[in-house]
Amino acid sequence: MNSSQPAQQSDQPPVRPPVQPIPVIVLSGFLGSGKTTLLNHLLGNRGGTRIGVVVNDFGSIEIDAMAVAGQVGDSMVSLGGGCLCCAVDGSELDAYLEKLSAPVHRIDVIVIEASGLAEPQEMIRMLVASENPAIRYGGLVQVVDAAEFDATRAKHPETDRHLAVADLVVLNKTDRAEPAALTRIACELAALCPGTPVVAADHGRIDPELLFDRRPWTETRGQLSFEDLISQARESGAGEEDSGHEDHTGHAHTLYDSTEFVSEQALNPRRFIDFLDRRPAGLYRIKGYVHFGVPGHEERYEVHAVGRFLRFVPGPWGRGEPRRSQLVLIGAGTDGPALLGELEACREPAPQHAPPESMWGVLRYVDRPARPADEPEPEPHEFVADPEEP
Repeated sequence: MNSSQPAQQSDQPPVRPPVQPIPVIVLSGFLGSGKTTLLNHLLGNRGGTRIGVVVNDFGSIEIDAMAVAGQVGDSMVSLGGGCLCCAVDGSELDAYLEKLSAPVHRIDVIVIEASGLAEPQEMIRMLVASENPAIRYGGLVQVVDAAEFDATRAKHPETDRHLAVADLVVLNKTDRAEPAALTRIACELAALCPGTPVVAADHGRIDPELLFDRRPWTETRGQLSFEDLISQARESGAGEEDSGHEDHTGHAHTLYDSTEFVSEQALNPRRFIDFLDRRPAGLYRIKGYVHFGVPGHEERYEVHAVGRFLRFVPGPWGRGEPRRSQLVLIGAGTDGPALLGELEACREPAPQHAPPESMWGVLRYVDRPARPADEPEPEPHEFVADPEEP
């Protein structure tokens, strides 16, 4: 398009980009499982993500609401005195979600901390049936107390049903359970909710992107743009939040393995995308930075993969920062040496000779910047974020 030519006048209003619905994530678990502690950790480590919170307590004194009130300010509403699933037709919940999803709040994600007595299936039903176009159901995160796992299942047989519909299971309070018990519980969870990622935690500390980037369906890729929330807790001492608490680095290792890959050479984008497309089901999480070095694409590419979700975020290299690729792969039952071998095969000794079209596979997973609702759609670009788009 020749920019020197005057724009043609049209009687038609400018085409506006569709407003992406806000994902609503349900944080569920029986009383005492640690939902509020986990939520407070997420709120304290959210980076630039704007989180709306709905807290629901079973009782007249809203203790959980008081615990998180200082973290979110005006973005929190509370449903006191009962379970969300008891609201008639979900009208009360819909009113709160309508308030939070108003454009003035610019919320990226809404988290519902449900009462310990709430029924997850009913909450899912209400969210899926909601007629509010500004929101969508974003998944169920089920929090489980590792130390009370057997007792909870004995007292609440419906636990198995709750786990079966979860999109992510957080096995909390692992510091209070023996390693042998954790291994057994991990096997039982694999049978109760096959294919569902299980993340171990103590004091509710998990990587926020494990929750926010978890997608129950693939069509949602590219809707949200989150800041990098890669935690440095394991390297810098994760016990700083609780005075006197010992470093809990090793607790989660009974449930998943962590493999690190570093390459001073650039990676071939086509071979790397092929590696990501073929990643095993047990590989839950990939995060880090990639150097492709293809002419015109020399930026540092952050990569985030959770389940079926994949995103690249290009950005500038820091002053004096070496051009290298650094990745952390987290999974259960994965073959670390085999994964490293596949990544080694992605190395590219001469990236300067790679054709620009070799980056097409990567650029499919790059978020386009968000635009105001009143801004016209830009001129068509050769690449789009979602291959499903026309």
